[in-house]
Amino acid sequence: MGRRRKKVVHIPKKRLPKFFSCPTCGKETVKVEISREDSHAVAQCSSCGLKEEFPIKHALGEVDVYCMLTDRVYGTVKRTPVTNVKKE
Repeated sequence: MGRRRKKVVHIPKKRLPKFFSCPTCGKETVKVEISREDSHAVAQCSSCGLKEEFPIKHALGEVDVYCMLTDRVYGTVKRTPVTNVKKE
């Protein structure tokens, strides 16, 4: 008599996406291209035509450039500060 074999559970490795969602049109069509020799990156949406160039450091990846893109797009929205708050 033999013993029962244990079931092998394979855990898939998580990978970073190649296309990101566009902050202006909402579709997943933003692709980031990094040129390490020139130390700059280009994030471009193929749907709405949004294109931004960023100077980068050697250690930054595609996700970091995408975060810089969203910071630049959402950072242009003006926020009004709350003033004249009365305390009783």
